[in-house]
Amino acid sequence: MKYVILLFCFSFVLAFQLKAQNYYWIAFTDKNDTEYSLENPADYLSERSIERREKQNILIDSLDLPVNKVYIDSVLTLDVQYVHSSKWLNGMTVETELDSLGKLILDWSFVDEVQRTKSDVATKSVRNKFEDTNGESVSIDTSYYGQSVYQMGMLNGQYFHENNYKGQGMHIAVIDAGFLNADNLSAFDSLWTNNQILGTKDFVNPESNFFETYYHGMSVLSCMGGNIPGSLIGTAPDASYWLIRSEDSSTEYIIEEDNWVVAAEFADSVGVDIINSSLGYYQFDDEDTDHTYADMDGKTTRVTQAANVAASRGMLVFSSAGNERDDEWQRIIAPSDGDAVIGVGAVDVNLNPAYFTSAGPASDGDIKPNVAAMGFLTIVQYPNGMVSVANGTSFSSPVLAGMAACLWQKNPEKTQLEIKEAIEASGHQYLSPDSLIGYGVPDMQLADELLNPTSAEIISRNSYWTVYPNPVIDNIVIQYSGNIEFNEVNISLINVSGQLLKSWTKSAGNKIAVNNIPDNLNGLFFLKIDTENYSEIVKLIKY
Repeated sequence: MKYVILLFCFSFVLAFQLKAQNYYWIAFTDKNDTEYSLENPADYLSERSIERREKQNILIDSLDLPVNKVYIDSVLTLDVQYVHSSKWLNGMTVETELDSLGKLILDWSFVDEVQRTKSDVATKSVRNKFEDTNGESVSIDTSYYGQSVYQMGMLNGQYFHENNYKGQGMHIAVIDAGFLNADNLSAFDSLWTNNQILGTKDFVNPESNFFETYYHGMSVLSCMGGNIPGSLIGTAPDASYWLIRSEDSSTEYIIEEDNWVVAAEFADSVGVDIINSSLGYYQFDDEDTDHTYADMDGKTTRVTQAANVAASRGMLVFSSAGNERDDEWQRIIAPSDGDAVIGVGAVDVNLNPAYFTSAGPASDGDIKPNVAAMGFLTIVQYPNGMVSVANGTSFSSPVLAGMAACLWQKNPEKTQLEIKEAIEASGHQYLSPDSLIGYGVPDMQLADELLNPTSAEIISRNSYWTVYPNPVIDNIVIQYSGNIEFNEVNISLINVSGQLLKSWTKSAGNKIAVNNIPDNLNGLFFLKIDTENYSEIVKLIKY
């Protein structure tokens, strides 16, 4: 939630007597004559960051090179203060009392663009960005996972935890709006005791008391790293975390996108494996900087460009799709639109899209959100010590990001792209994605099996056979669209462990009815279709 302080008359007059502090983004044309080189990446990347690239055969390129220091120093000869710089987008942010910095430097040969990204004149924030974070009380079984059992079980995450894959050795960056009381709440005791908090970084106000900022990032962290047996168990309680603040919760200016960019670069430089960003952007207090739906094309906004670059460096990037469907905007927000980003929508315990979850697709037609997880009545830690429910894609994203850490821990030889594709392919509506929850809710055990070469044949995209209705209740039709002749069809119903549940033998035909699907089955299964010359497997959801 954004809070705005209303000033009394004296303060109002005083504000107009002072010069406003403006923030500007300055983009440079090149990195010519930089003091850094591709041959010596250790000068600007950690050993872990370099190893991540090597492991995934990712070359270090010019995007990894820091911004030319000569360009930065030239800008700093003016009446400006350095805020931060972005190597991926090749630019810098400065603070100044100047009203129009562009007039001074746009004709410099190495300056490509100048944009005012924030004014410190107090304004009312355009909206309550975190408005869907309050839920209603709910009665849930309190076993080991306590009230968090549903958000875990929905993803079949206990499969990993029972086999002691809880994120050990995985580094996750939580880029968010603040981490109020994360240093003293019981949900995070084990993180501190076991040195799983790797560090903190504040790109909004480096001088702030980090754990006295806004609470949102703390609640997000609890979805992954929380550990209160019988009450709240996060999806990756044994992972290690960088806590990074990029969001100013009091206002909404496009400078926060630039803060996000450098936060992601920092996460890359220290060797993070996964980024979770429960933040998103489309509308600002300065309406001249507002995005349009056309900008949600997977590559236009600065924050989305940076998120795509982060993925290209070998990191998994999870981003909340947004809580805008009950507002005028309705659509996904940046950077969840990113071509390489895993945009996460929200569902309730019955896998129904939450009323607020932002709708896709991306404006270029790409499937967005990519997948979904529990974001309605999700169990989170509150700053007052209470563990309770909350609503928002802010929470579905970290729930899934934590499970991805467990999946990647179990399959360390896989690339981020292979992990991303396995998560999508395990979605419960992979064969019929929609604009609300994309490929649906992943089954993480199935994702693991898809990554395992010994079971790679268990699923294929159906190219000759269409199965409908899917999801199924008791009867289905399989329709053939190929041109290979055959005499009969053998149909097998198989569970995710490869166990045969039932089989049918049918005469050849373009449309074949398969009746009496067992009533006692529920969830994800496979239909194996065999003819004399061809075999195919289709994913099937049974309600």
